[in-house]
Amino acid sequence: MSGATPHARPWEATEALPRENTGARVDHLLMLDLVPAGARVLDIGCGDGALLALLRDRSGIDGRGIELSREGVNACLAKGLPVIQGDADTDLANYPDGAFDVVVMSQTIQATRQPREVLEHLLRIGRHVIISFPNFGHWRVRTELALRGRMPVTDLMPDAWYETANIHHCTIRDFVVLCRLLGARIETAAALDSRGRAMRFALPWWIWNLFGAQGVFLLSKQGRDK
Repeated sequence: MSGATPHARPWEATEALPRENTGARVDHLLMLDLVPAGARVLDIGCGDGALLALLRDRSGIDGRGIELSREGVNACLAKGLPVIQGDADTDLANYPDGAFDVVVMSQTIQATRQPREVLEHLLRIGRHVIISFPNFGHWRVRTELALRGRMPVTDLMPDAWYETANIHHCTIRDFVVLCRLLGARIETAAALDSRGRAMRFALPWWIWNLFGAQGVFLLSKQGRDK
C-alpha cells in the first residue's frame, strides 16, 4: 500500500489543527475547506446538524440532511436545517444520479449494515463524496486486542462492544482497498492522529493505518467529468 497516492494535494499540517471556540470537530473543519461555497450538499447521518450548520454559516451551502434518530432530526430542525428521518441502508436508492455537488458521511459508514452498497450510492448521487471514519487499525486498538484480548474503548470508539453502533470495523487500509474495488478516485485524504493533527502525506499508507485515529477522504467516481 505504500505506493498508493491520491491524485491531489492533501493536508500536510504537522501542528495541531485549531479547535475553534465553537467546539467544531477537526474533521468538520477539514470538510469545510473541501466544500465549495454555495454547493448543493447532502449530509447522510447528519446527527445533530453540527456539520450542516457549519457549512451553511461559513460557506452558504444549499444543504440537506438524512438522520436515523428522531433526537437528531429534532436537533437539526431546531437549527433551521432541512433534514428528514431516513436510513442510509434503505433510502439512498431513491435519490437520482448526480443530485448533489457533494455528499458527506461523517463518522457513519462503519455503522451501516451494507457499507459497500452505501458507498456505491454516495458515488452515484454526488459528484464528490467526503467521508470520515474511525480507524480500527490504530496502534491502540491493536494493542488492546493483542495484550488484553478485548475490543478497545477509545475517544472515537467510546462504547463497549455490546453497545456500539460500529458494526463494521474498517481500517484506513481497508477503505483504500474498497475505493479501488469500486473505481473511486481518491482526490485527497488525511489521517488525523489521536491529538487531532493531520499526518504528513509523504508517509506511506501503513504509517497512516498504524498511527491515524481517523481518516478523512475526498472521493469522486473515475471517468466522471468534474
